[in-house]
Amino acid sequence: MMRTDKARPFVPTEIHVGTVRDEEGAIGILSIRTTEGLMAAALGTGPVVIALDRQAAEAIVNAIGAIRSKLDAAEA
Repeated sequence: MMRTDKARPFVPTEIHVGTVRDEEGAIGILSIRTTEGLMAAALGTGPVVIALDRQAAEAIVNAIGAIRSKLDAAEA
């Protein structure tokens, strides 16, 4: 059976970044508070908190760059 309903998208309402250092080095912290939606429903009503090493952070930056390019092309 094919699913016909779609999950509602989450909308970020607050984004916070920070770093934490321990004996193994620094790690970035990305905290995203959302409206109702997929991530908020999966994790409760609090913010989504993601720990990132440099490689993961660079992957997110690259993904955001790709999204920006697609949005720019769609608006042109």
